Amino acid sequence: MYVVRPVELADIAALEKLAAVSMPGVHTLPKTREKIVQAVEASIASFGAQVDIPSEESYLFVLEALADHTLVGTATIHAAAGSNGTYFSFRNDVIQQVSRDLGISHSIHALTLCSELTSYSQLSSFYVDERMQNRPEAALLSRARLMFAALAPQRFSDRFFVPLAGVTDEQGGSPFWDALGRKFFQMDFLDAERTIGGARNRTSIVELMPHYPVYVPLLPGEAQAVMGQIHPSGELAFGLLTAEGFEADDYIDIFDGGPILQAHKHALRTITQSIQCRATLYRPSRAGEPVVQYAVAANAGLQFRAVIVSVPSIEGGITIALPQEVLDVLQVAEGDDVICVRI
Repeated sequence: MYVVRPVELADIAALEKLAAVSMPGVHTLPKTREKIVQAVEASIASFGAQVDIPSEESYLFVLEALADHTLVGTATIHAAAGSNGTYFSFRNDVIQQVSRDLGISHSIHALTLCSELTSYSQLSSFYVDERMQNRPEAALLSRARLMFAALAPQRFSDRFFVPLAGVTDEQGGSPFWDALGRKFFQMDFLDAERTIGGARNRTSIVELMPHYPVYVPLLPGEAQAVMGQIHPSGELAFGLLTAEGFEADDYIDIFDGGPILQAHKHALRTITQSIQCRATLYRPSRAGEPVVQYAVAANAGLQFRAVIVSVPSIEGGITIALPQEVLDVLQVAEGDDVICVRI
């Protein structure tokens, strides 16, 4: 069995190992022990805080294999992007050009630096061990963040977004950055990412990036081709997020041109289709009884837990029958409330 739970201080060594396997330019976890410790401590403080309005809180979840207590995945949700600054992205715009004298009218794709995603809740740091990528636990890890948001809506915005890594080569070079960002920052893509620590809310961004729309047809063809395209490592996350209800096309990342998916919470399947049920003890009633897979989560603080169970359908019901082992993992007893969503 696997469980998604809040990160703990005891997980730091395991997180270092996970961070070491990600490719250059693809940001999942911080690369240094110091930054990992900071992220873990910030997460523990956020889970333990009394929150009425979302602010600087960040919640880091891990996917743990209970058989040997190894970590096989991570995922984060930030309460409000740019809470300590402004979150910058490029908005895809269409500019109309008209000449009455020449009888010419056409549309031009342009990129406009904007801060519209500031204060949205941000999903990030999704990583799953390659052995888990074709298993339902990958979906559990992605969805657990939104199940937590459903349990504690006051901690988050009504709107969510997810930046996904754009196209880079094996050395971490980015065609989009080389065509645009490099001309303003005067440094390589990886050097720029290291300088700002993967953040998109630094003052240097608005100081150096172009303040006027960038006409896409003026960019090299290679840069245009990768705009809104996903790094191969992000394909799993993209599939899970679009199935969830997130949409792309409106925004791209200002550094590598990767897609930024966004949605209102009322468009997200985990939030709109989750069912609150009362937990009961599962007692098999007959052989061959059909079962359904559900993600089940309980508790809204440091005790948050989420697992996958295969149990008889709960559609139209107010209870869900869970084996004692699952009750123990969720740290709930018979009669406690849990939320469930079909996988």
